[in-house]
Amino acid sequence: MYGVTLTAALFLIVEGIGIAFGIDAVLRRRSSQGAIAWFIGLVALPIAVIPLYLVFGRTRFHGYVEALRGAEAEVGERLSAWHADMEAVAATGDEDLAPVEGVVRALTGIPFTRGNRVTLLIDAEATYGAMLDAIRSAESYVLVQFYIVRDDNSGRALRKALIERAKAGVRCVFLYDEVGSIKLPAEFLAPMRDAGIEVSAFRTRQGIRNRFQINFRNHRKLLVVDGKTGFIGGHNLGDEYLKYRDTHLQIDGPAAQQMQLTIAKDWCWATRRILQLDLTPYVVEGHDVAVSIANTGPADLTPNCSVLFSTLIGAAKERVWITSPYFVPDEVLSRALQAAALRGVDVRILLPDEADQRLVELASFTYYDDMTSCGVKLYRYRNRFMHHKVILIDDALSGVGTVNMDNRSLYLNFEETALVADRDFARKIEAMLVEDFASSDDVHCTHFDERSAPFRIAAQLARLTSPIL
Repeated sequence: MYGVTLTAALFLIVEGIGIAFGIDAVLRRRSSQGAIAWFIGLVALPIAVIPLYLVFGRTRFHGYVEALRGAEAEVGERLSAWHADMEAVAATGDEDLAPVEGVVRALTGIPFTRGNRVTLLIDAEATYGAMLDAIRSAESYVLVQFYIVRDDNSGRALRKALIERAKAGVRCVFLYDEVGSIKLPAEFLAPMRDAGIEVSAFRTRQGIRNRFQINFRNHRKLLVVDGKTGFIGGHNLGDEYLKYRDTHLQIDGPAAQQMQLTIAKDWCWATRRILQLDLTPYVVEGHDVAVSIANTGPADLTPNCSVLFSTLIGAAKERVWITSPYFVPDEVLSRALQAAALRGVDVRILLPDEADQRLVELASFTYYDDMTSCGVKLYRYRNRFMHHKVILIDDALSGVGTVNMDNRSLYLNFEETALVADRDFARKIEAMLVEDFASSDDVHCTHFDERSAPFRIAAQLARLTSPIL
């Protein structure tokens, strides 16, 4: 009798904790489907779901803003002067910017800047080659940040270039995400440290409140040389990306300063040290491409990434073309895409034919009918794994960066997107995507509806877990 009473008491305690966490899940900033999924799981299966919630349940990253606030106070005058200099090179009066300029400025605190030169880098061979050339030309400093770094030929080639510059007196900083680069051995980093390169993990779990938070990732892939040249896009650092279909940008000009500010902030969080950098915007003579760099993440006070992409989609009048290796959109983006298609916009979404994450692919299937029934056109790229993250709006605005169309990028990851307002560059993006669509197959709702019942059930269950995918 005593054993039964104790068991019942423990059950009630666990159930009570589950209900309390379920209420917490509903009250936190997250999608409605995420709140419902967590609440049901915590109430129905508290013993199994409570540990998961402790690790994956938070939607806000604590400590980042507070760490930066002290650093910004220390460099306040320099930072204020830099903002004034960026305003002096602002791209203004361009009608192509009008639909998104206000929101982008509100999210970044910085205007679109003019005087940029933007080079489209298609696939890893072109990207890694341009990066190595830029590193070898560095005179003052090189800032490197990757989500995934591999100890292979590609990783070692970049490491060698950094070591050579470090030995020549160039300051080199290397920042990586410890979850994305969990397989990276210490032996890879040691030669860089020996050469005087400053190396650090992003250290997502530092601080008592973040001890178990492996769910937040720094997904950015950036490289900045001398505050004048920056790289941004989908490529991580490893030989496997030589086989992928991916896209990166090289940006010379004031926008590189925005990228280095992102790295400086992430470095300050990781190390509590302030990087001394050149804060003079560099304008490329003879080039006047308008660019803005939007960094988003779980430390934002509002869901900036979702706001940004829903604004871009909502601004479209004729075309929205999107590429993403993962497609598990939140309700806001789903409705924005559906609304755009219903008002006659040519909405196309390019996905990989073979995904590298089975659970995400299963969840993605459940959105096919929602999209195609409203006129959204879906395509599956068949040649190789498609990993690039590109958006094209009408004939003038395009974006290349690190954001996937899934809950993780929208709410949980630190991300970065380069927005380019230029008609000539948009035509290059269009030509690239036309080739991609030509190597793809149309998707219809039957891709999901004609699957077996066990497959469809598994896909719907995967969709329930999408808040943590």
